[in-house]
Amino acid sequence: MRLKIPIETSARHIHVSQKDFEILFGSEAKLTYTKELSQPGQYACQQRLTVAGPKGRFEHVVILGPFRPDTQVEVSVTDARKLGIPSVIRQSGDIEGTPGCTLIGSCGKIELKQGVIVAKRHIHMAPIDALRAHVKDGDIVFVITTSYERSLIFSDVVVRVSPSFRLAMHVDTDEANAFANENNPTGVILKLFDGHTYSLQTWAEELQSGINR
Repeated sequence: MRLKIPIETSARHIHVSQKDFEILFGSEAKLTYTKELSQPGQYACQQRLTVAGPKGRFEHVVILGPFRPDTQVEVSVTDARKLGIPSVIRQSGDIEGTPGCTLIGSCGKIELKQGVIVAKRHIHMAPIDALRAHVKDGDIVFVITTSYERSLIFSDVVVRVSPSFRLAMHVDTDEANAFANENNPTGVILKLFDGHTYSLQTWAEELQSGINR
C-alpha cells in the first residue's frame, strides 16, 4: 500500500533571527505564540511584519517561531513578482546569493541583503515513513496528487527525513491553486525509472533529444 501524504499549503511567512527581531520589535520583545503548526516545535506568532520590495509590499505577514540563525522570507513566485524581486527557488536555510527586501516592524525596519526565497517543494517525513516509502533524506521524487478532477504530478520534490518531522508535503500558494480543490488534499510518491529518483528537467531534455526511458 502506497504512503498517503497530506499536502499542506505554505503561505508567505517569515523566519527571523533574534537579533533582527529585536530591531523590528524592540529589545524587550518576545515571540508571542498563537498556534502550533503541523511540524513539531514550529508555531505561528502574533507579531506581523510588512515585506517591501522595489515594486510592491505585503502587510501583516506572519512570523513563525522559534528563532532561526538567519532571517528568511518565504514567498511564492507570484509574490516575488509583486514585490519586484527575482524568484529564486531554494531549500529552506540556503539563502546565500538570494535577493533581499525591506522588513518593517512596529519599532524599526531592516534592509535585508539576502534571504527571500521561493521554497522548493518538499516532503517532511519521519524515518519510519521513509522506510515505508523506500526513500531517504535528500532524494528527489515525483508526487501525484489525488485532488478530484485537478490531479497533477509534482516533480523535483525533495525528501527531508528527521525523527522530529511529521509526515506532510509542503507547497506554496501558486502550486496549491493549480490542483487543490479539496479541504484535505493528499498525494503519493510515483515510482518512475525503476524507482530511481530523477530530475524532470533531465527527463524533458532527453525526450527532446529522442531518448525514451
